[in-house]
Amino acid sequence: MHTDRERCLRAVQSKDARFDGWFFTAVLTTGIYCRPSCPVVPPKPENMTFHPSAAACQQAGFRACKRCRPDTSPGSPEWNHRADLVARAMRLIADGVVDREGVPGLAARLGYSTRQIERQLLAELGAGPLALARAQRAQTARLLIETTALPMARIAFAAGFSSLRAFNDTVREVYALTPTGLRTRAGGGAPRHGTGGTPGALTLRLPFRAPLHPDNLFGHLVATAVPGVEEWRAGWYRRTLRLPHGHGIAALAPRPDHVACRLNLTDLRDLPAAISRCRRLLDLDADPVAVDEQLRADPVLAPLVDKAPGRRVPRTVDEAEFAVRAVLGQQVSTAAARTHAARLVTAHGEAVDDPEGGLTHLFPAPEALAAADPESLAMPRARRTTLTTLARHLADGTLRLGVDSDWPAARARLLALPGLGPWTADVVALRALGDPDAFLPTDLGVRRAARDLGLPSTPAALTARAAPWRPWRAYAVQYLWATDGHPINTLPL
Repeated sequence: MHTDRERCLRAVQSKDARFDGWFFTAVLTTGIYCRPSCPVVPPKPENMTFHPSAAACQQAGFRACKRCRPDTSPGSPEWNHRADLVARAMRLIADGVVDREGVPGLAARLGYSTRQIERQLLAELGAGPLALARAQRAQTARLLIETTALPMARIAFAAGFSSLRAFNDTVREVYALTPTGLRTRAGGGAPRHGTGGTPGALTLRLPFRAPLHPDNLFGHLVATAVPGVEEWRAGWYRRTLRLPHGHGIAALAPRPDHVACRLNLTDLRDLPAAISRCRRLLDLDADPVAVDEQLRADPVLAPLVDKAPGRRVPRTVDEAEFAVRAVLGQQVSTAAARTHAARLVTAHGEAVDDPEGGLTHLFPAPEALAAADPESLAMPRARRTTLTTLARHLADGTLRLGVDSDWPAARARLLALPGLGPWTADVVALRALGDPDAFLPTDLGVRRAARDLGLPSTPAALTARAAPWRPWRAYAVQYLWATDGHPINTLPL
């Protein structure tokens, strides 16, 4: 979008927050860059240039605006609905892969050369993977500086910097303030957590593009919550997280203009990954205006969209976990699926401490499930075979499910496993892989809603009728599931 100058100018002059994260405005006369909705008086058009990413602005020598804080805007929805190389690379960078494994590790996961990845990211985003990861490190550092009392040296390494000098130089270059200056500017009222050598505890806000309808989003997560791994407590959805350097607990609650997030991490280096996974879980980088506009064009869906605009797709923090839970949910009620999952968690999950609530375990890793005695699994023999086969393929890497997955290829590999049919593969594509066009024509809840709305209810006819909803059929599913009179136990776990 940043190449459409007239459109960008209109968005900046109208301070349109819908475009935050789509592009960034760099001001030639001041040397700063802003989000489109920056509240200051817009500069003259001839003094504005537009960039596709915060990293591109920083690489061009601009520093972040202290008023609108463009580095904290929602992520571009481009990475939310695409499965090409650039989108998959951006999702991996957000998950911290470059910090942990370097650019060669990123290239190995994507199956391309480092040169090809550099070329494509530069062409589309104006910055390579190192610059994009550096921009993320700067944002993580700012968050830790402003919300914790941690020493600067700990913050530097927690944010992913290789040295204290690189940390200081980057913060000064990006924010035109020293780290100490940033902390002072945050004010004495800022929350302070995570002191000394204790596990990190952080409170932050997760921004999103309005509108957001949280009822189905949090309601679905709570209704399908696995005891010990997830819970609803005092208005917060809480769950355990398996992270690259340890584990954590996330607590999330909807607010009018953001999602409140509390994180307890055993290793602060996992902060970028934890934030990325929470945003993904709640589908916060979606573009609800574009989605609803497309679906509203259908006269059958229009009343559903108008009644509750901004529905999101409840996703997952762990793709392998969700695939296992999808198998457990085959042809059973939500309550039965939760019971099966709770037994797996108790028998094979890793125990965690939760002083603030009732969480007890991480969901079992594929390796633990692959090593389990099949006879110990209390479920029908056919489903037991499906579960152990899936776990074995996930554990040995022959089936990879993650933010870097190629959606059609991953779906095809799932369908090749015994006992995994179209419903299971499609629900994994919809909620775990994040395909915004995944559709569930065989789902009982979708078929009931379609019948009540006067739509075809047979899978083939419903798929044909849903063609105009593309590329947002996953969101159409949310509106169909939310149709009055359909119980939560028609929803997949």
